[in-house]
Amino acid sequence: MNSVVTRRQQIERRRDQQRKNRRIAALALIGALLLGVAAFLSLQQRGDAQAAAEYGSDDVATDGPFVAEHEMGGGQPIPFLPGRGPQPNIVVPETFFDFGRIGPEDVVEQTFVIRNDGEAPLTISRAYTTCGCTTAEFSASVIPPGKVATVKVIFDAGFHDAAGQTVRRGVIMENNDPDQSQAEIWVQAAVNAK
Repeated sequence: MNSVVTRRQQIERRRDQQRKNRRIAALALIGALLLGVAAFLSLQQRGDAQAAAEYGSDDVATDGPFVAEHEMGGGQPIPFLPGRGPQPNIVVPETFFDFGRIGPEDVVEQTFVIRNDGEAPLTISRAYTTCGCTTAEFSASVIPPGKVATVKVIFDAGFHDAAGQTVRRGVIMENNDPDQSQAEIWVQAAVNAK
């Protein structure tokens, strides 16, 4: 009888160890997945230097630089090209950046890239920000095919009282891409209380 109990105990111990090993493997897999997600998000939030490093100075369009501010008034009509000819194609590789925690008087900035993957010049006919605390400096209003423009988005936490709030601000760009005539870039910041 002792050998039967001992044998059952051995089987139960083995099963317990196998369950424990499966739990450890599952936790390790979850940990690896979380690290992978964190690494991916970190790559998505690269700063100005990384974005600029992907393009040489010859790739950046500088025709008609301008500053977009908060104004909701009407603008010029979008200069769409004839439908049967070559068209521009706006691509904004990174559309969101989180500044994280900032001080209530801090001014922070992030540079984004707008790329024209089309076969005709991309014209940004109008751009504006969603709040007076945010401005956007564009390197060009016309982006030739295969070129990029940079957009430096500047957020001023001290522009109005945003202390203790998480704020999200955007830049709206009206352009002549017939498939995406409005593109957006957004930034976010958690503003510390005073």
